[in-house]
Amino acid sequence: MNIKFQYNKIALQNLDKQLQIRLKALPTIKNKEAALRTEVKNAKDKTKELQQKLDQKTDIFNAESGIWNEFNPDLIKIDKVITTTKKIAGIPIKIFQDVVFHQKEFSLFNKPKWFPQGIFIVKELAKIATEKEIFQQKMISLDHARKKTTQKVNLYEKVQIPGYENAIRKIKRFLEDEENLSKSAQKIVKNRRQKQEEESQW
Repeated sequence: MNIKFQYNKIALQNLDKQLQIRLKALPTIKNKEAALRTEVKNAKDKTKELQQKLDQKTDIFNAESGIWNEFNPDLIKIDKVITTTKKIAGIPIKIFQDVVFHQKEFSLFNKPKWFPQGIFIVKELAKIATEKEIFQQKMISLDHARKKTTQKVNLYEKVQIPGYENAIRKIKRFLEDEENLSKSAQKIVKNRRQKQEEESQW
């Protein structure tokens, strides 16, 4: 990392301040990254679990596909999905609560006896599919945040912190060399004066 700086004490103080900010922030960012990594894995596992559950239920549904030919899918529709928002490592995430359905009325006399059970199954499938979709969105959002946090950790660890440390080292070395040169120059002047004083006494 190319850091522009001047070889003086003010620049040294400013660079040291920037370095300390990053050194203090790094453990917090690393903890955030670890928390996000765990949450992404949990969301991924839950999505997979819900997909398996949906597949199992759909297999049962498909096994009785002959019956379902009589079913009218327009009888039931999703009215709204109820969610709450929760912050995970500072990221607002939707949490699934429930699905509200709009159901058209129908006559039990004109429809097969299994229709109420059919409606129950459709609701169950829709709930699982909706919850899975929300977990999938959660996984994508958290993984995006995790990637950005990982980039920040790498930026601090591999680029900025070493860059500031290197710049500080260069300034310190320069100031030490300058101080040594100044001391040497003072010593030479002092020795010259002493020599002149000694010669003037002769």
